Amino acid sequence: MANIKNLDLNLLRVFDTLMDEKNVSRAAEKLSVSQPAVSGMLTRLRHSLNDQLFIRSQHGIVPTIRAQALSGPIKKLLRELDAVLEPTVFIPHEAELTLSIAATDYSLNAIVEPFLQALRQQAPKMKVAVRWINEHELFEQMERGTIDFALTTPEAAPDELHSRTLFNETYVCVLRNEHPLLENKSLTLDQFCNVEHAIVSYVGGAFEGTTDTVLRSLGRQRRVVLSVPSFLSLASILKNSDLCAVVPKRIMKNMHDLTTVKLPFEVPGFTKIVAWHERSHDSEAHRWVRELLSATCKEI
Repeated sequence: MANIKNLDLNLLRVFDTLMDEKNVSRAAEKLSVSQPAVSGMLTRLRHSLNDQLFIRSQHGIVPTIRAQALSGPIKKLLRELDAVLEPTVFIPHEAELTLSIAATDYSLNAIVEPFLQALRQQAPKMKVAVRWINEHELFEQMERGTIDFALTTPEAAPDELHSRTLFNETYVCVLRNEHPLLENKSLTLDQFCNVEHAIVSYVGGAFEGTTDTVLRSLGRQRRVVLSVPSFLSLASILKNSDLCAVVPKRIMKNMHDLTTVKLPFEVPGFTKIVAWHERSHDSEAHRWVRELLSATCKEI
């Protein structure tokens, strides 16, 4: 009795072609192999299935009763195997995937919000789960499949991940619309240092950042009186106080009742990337999502 564990599936393709062509030479040509190679594979098939399968005739070969009985099931099996191995065609409008994205509140505002607007239009059945990013556990989470995409910076992304640059961000100074310092539509370095500031600290409680490092190099210092863990809370505070803040320019797009002023000195910006694991690198669906993320970031 034939054992599927010991049967070379390539032999089934030869059997199916011989059934179609009823001729060894034509079968060899169709399979792009030599006639002796087909004859050798037929010998192996006969041994595996314990039947002659094909009998020589004046016009080629004639299938045995056993071969005729096997023909339909084998052709069906080969069709199903081809369907399984055929690359999946990704159709955004029909896709019902759930994406998991790791992000900060800045990335949620500057990247995820515009991305979701485009996603709802092009792939309305897809779902998105946003999680706060944990850079210490990010690689492990991606390896397990808990996170599909991470919106982070090149410095924070594990070296083992793939990544793509989304944009380069810059900083601006922000005050409420009716702030007394806006009379001249600009800030001097003295005004900037003398006004009270609020700062965002994801780690919690920090009263210094990149801006303060630059000021120290200029021999100056600002007055940071408030530290909050979120840009979302910072916006509300700025609207209702005379505090000033240095924030990434992109999130100002969704902040109302606030005015942007150019900084009186240069503060280095940062690069935002999308990172992903090797396990999803060749996925057509994930490749499409990465392209959409990139496209929506360029539009802002």
